[in-house]
Amino acid sequence: MADFEPRTTTTGFGSVPRAGGAVVFDAGLRKHMLSIYNYMTSGVLLTGVVSLLTFNSGLAVNFASGPLMWLVALSPLAVVLAMSFGANRFSKTTLQGMFWAFAVLMGLSLSTIFLRFTGGSIAVTFFATAAAFAGLSLYGYTTQKNLSGWGSFLIMGVVGLIVAMVANMFFQSPALMYAISFIGVLIFAGLTAYDTQRLKNEYAVLRGTEFAGKAIILGALTLYLDFINMFQFLLSFMGSRE
Repeated sequence: MADFEPRTTTTGFGSVPRAGGAVVFDAGLRKHMLSIYNYMTSGVLLTGVVSLLTFNSGLAVNFASGPLMWLVALSPLAVVLAMSFGANRFSKTTLQGMFWAFAVLMGLSLSTIFLRFTGGSIAVTFFATAAAFAGLSLYGYTTQKNLSGWGSFLIMGVVGLIVAMVANMFFQSPALMYAISFIGVLIFAGLTAYDTQRLKNEYAVLRGTEFAGKAIILGALTLYLDFINMFQFLLSFMGSRE
């Protein structure tokens, strides 16, 4: 948060069972990825609704500073860590509940952006992010290029971003802030394509397993984080200050 892996197939010419198997696999893959996108989109919309309602109720002011600011800022991180490290222990139903709770907590946290940016610029940035995310995710899903090599580079970039953001809490440099935002947009744009391809490739390993249902929730969480982080960094450029 900004405020914060093989598929093998055997085919033979004229082999009906094998061709049928490929059709079944592709249908299952589409269903798997569609479930991920549905969860992710629902989570983003829930966050947006909670964020807007929190702002309109006047509660957002309480989350802009003081102890409550740290509570709503760190609570989503705690849920993400619990879901990531406890996925094998938690049931699918528990992970679903945690995912929705995470989306609500993010809504509370993001409600403060309405105190800093105009509603119009937030809406424009949201739709711009949605369009960019759709294009990048489509690229990751359809490209024949292996994006696995991007992983280590992008993760190192995220670590570097966090270090730079912490440092800028002390320096308060506008130039560094804009540099962080620009690099952040690029990193999470890359992660959107990379994560989409990774989730697609994982289906060949996970299909038919007990973990497959959990993987849908975790995949939705991953793409949600890519979207929200890209949105927040992009808002630094496109947002009009109140």
